[in-house]
Amino acid sequence: MKIKHGYILRNVANETIVVPTQEAAINFNGILTLNESGKLLWERLSQGATRQELLEMLREHYDVEEAEAQSDIEMFLEKLKKHHILEDA
Repeated sequence: MKIKHGYILRNVANETIVVPTQEAAINFNGILTLNESGKLLWERLSQGATRQELLEMLREHYDVEEAEAQSDIEMFLEKLKKHHILEDA
């Protein structure tokens, strides 16, 4: 999985937001704000990642149970899919 071309992260007023650029700006309507774990997932997905790689990364950074990390990852991925930001790598 990978973040589609045309989306970048920006820090605005101490908030991490997703900013569409070029053609993505035409198709994306709204603002997507990320928390700290969302930012980590985004950065890893920008390089391409599997669910397993995302799980391992979250568990390395946070003291979280595997089931909770998997649930958080699935919710995040669903949000990206809903906004057509995620593509299969």
